[in-house]
Amino acid sequence: MKLRERMIGELAALGAALSWTISAVLYKKALLKAKPVSANIVRLGCASAILIAFVTLIGKFGVLVSLPLDAVFLACVSGIVGLGFGDTLYMMSLKLIGVARAVPITCTYPLFNLLWAVFLIGEPITLPIVLGALAIVFGIWLLSQERETSTAERQERILVKGVASALATAIMWSISITMINMAVKETPDLDHALAINTLRVTAIAVLSLALAPMIDRNFGFLKMQRKTLAALIIGGVVALGLGWFFLTFSFVNTLESRAVPISSTTPLFSTFSGIAFLGERVTARTVIGSLIIVSGIFLIFMV
Repeated sequence: MKLRERMIGELAALGAALSWTISAVLYKKALLKAKPVSANIVRLGCASAILIAFVTLIGKFGVLVSLPLDAVFLACVSGIVGLGFGDTLYMMSLKLIGVARAVPITCTYPLFNLLWAVFLIGEPITLPIVLGALAIVFGIWLLSQERETSTAERQERILVKGVASALATAIMWSISITMINMAVKETPDLDHALAINTLRVTAIAVLSLALAPMIDRNFGFLKMQRKTLAALIIGGVVALGLGWFFLTFSFVNTLESRAVPISSTTPLFSTFSGIAFLGERVTARTVIGSLIIVSGIFLIFMV
């Protein structure tokens, strides 16, 4: 693989991390006035419509409808698992424990990608892998121990639920990423990367709207305030349009073992954005936990 192509892939993965940081801040603001399920329906539906319109305007709709069946299947399942189940859990964790704490935990998804490789493909476990896994677990423990001194019992219940939601998100995202990587390898170029990303968003958007009477019985997604709606739409376009396209495109130009850990550096940015834009109380323990998690991820993948 050429150095120039690899660098393009790595920069694209970094672009994904930055995109997801921006969207996390917007989602957190929107979730002050919206339920996670309602919020996810709105952002998926709007982002899907915008992506389809964009693909059509640039003359690439033909690429979308001519995707191989294997790629179509993988993209659709990836969208349902990652953007449907995974992102709903992600929004729950953001609402419960905030950006600075939830994002580092959800960004342990490379660890689970590693587990699939070890147990499903039979890759060997080395000392750096063990050390990296221990670092990630310790970092999560540091983040999960942080809580307010007042109403401690209630805070602990919220914390446990938030951490559990964040970890479940990481598992869902790892499955989704593995599938999207397999789909991209079917047709490795820029046009197909864009088409595959558009298809995965559209698939879960259609399913979410179809299931809305059951999963959002009060139709909260139709009753949102304009500011909430705007935050979700912008966040959806940034995360689902730019973020996931960047990650998908990075798989075209570099190895997954390089792209995934770079994309998971979101905690480095989210910790400080939580302070700057959301007024979250970020302590030394939160910062150290975030850095340890990212260090563990890099130790596993960059050796």
